[in-house]
Amino acid sequence: MPASSIDTFLACSIMIALVLSAMIGTSMTLHPFLSGLSYKNYVERHQQLTKYLLLTTGTPSGWGCMSEVVPNSFGLASANSFHPYELDIDKITRLNNENAYSITYPQLLESFGTRDVALRIEIKTLFDLSVNLASTSEKENETTYNFEFFTDKSGFPISAQLRCYVIVKDYVHKMTLSTSSSGNGSANITIPTSMNGTTLLVAFAKTKPQMTAFNVCSFSHNSSTPKSNGTFMRLNPLNYVLNTFFSYPDEEVLRAQVFTYNYCFNLTQISGGNQTAEYDIPHLLDASPMILVLTGFNGTSSFAEWVSYPQLPLEIGANLSESSVVSFTYIVTINLAFYDLTIKCGGATFDYIQQQRTD
Repeated sequence: MPASSIDTFLACSIMIALVLSAMIGTSMTLHPFLSGLSYKNYVERHQQLTKYLLLTTGTPSGWGCMSEVVPNSFGLASANSFHPYELDIDKITRLNNENAYSITYPQLLESFGTRDVALRIEIKTLFDLSVNLASTSEKENETTYNFEFFTDKSGFPISAQLRCYVIVKDYVHKMTLSTSSSGNGSANITIPTSMNGTTLLVAFAKTKPQMTAFNVCSFSHNSSTPKSNGTFMRLNPLNYVLNTFFSYPDEEVLRAQVFTYNYCFNLTQISGGNQTAEYDIPHLLDASPMILVLTGFNGTSSFAEWVSYPQLPLEIGANLSESSVVSFTYIVTINLAFYDLTIKCGGATFDYIQQQRTD
């Protein structure tokens, strides 16, 4: 399929989703309807369950930003929106088990209140951005790194505009480039030899105003091989505050920053304690995920830690066998940007019907 066809397909998919959303409405009274559905309509029943999950806020309606609260009833919709399938950034973030304030799958099922259904929720960007460090060239006063980029949707290449940030300690360099209709692009990034330490390449790709993908590549510049992300500190965004837990007592933060496709800002520290710190996250009107980056030192070693907000991609739920699963995919918005959300349903009800059909 040509790249232009992929772009048209993405645009049409979004338009169809929005039209269907408007037709469906945001009914908060699906449970009486669901309880009356026959098991013979199991696909419709599961579809209505997934819509209910996405169209309601749950209770309390702002449970996502309340770090210690497990919802009494489960819903992912934003409480401040009048548009269907607009989800809350903190409710989504708390589905990621890497966040210190995440809810567990048993807690999700308990609050959802449908004991005969197993769920699996997957959320990711609408298309993918791959980044590869292809080569390195060293000179007396600088080192040049050649990066290759590839943008695609389900294996089909698409063209995109790219915005990249190179971060090492307190040094930041921004560049703009693009990928061709074959999905390929490349860039040479030159860093002075006088700099050294763990380095991040934060890359964003945009195809349409509300379609943005991202990738973060860590590499060493005149330093030892970088440690895996999360080695030196745990970053937990929630309610527009970055809660930071240090892994070692002698860590020093040099700079805290937020990056989106269009913006780059320093983060303001609002509190600090015993191996902890909190930073204010600005409300940015940009249809892009935010990448939060902290650089600093642990003794003589430098680090660059990062986390996305919303904290994506994510998967939560049961491992369902393909033979007993119905799957529904939606295009949702989180902070103006479009994402791909898939909900898979299975469990006792579905398995029972399959067994009856076999018999």
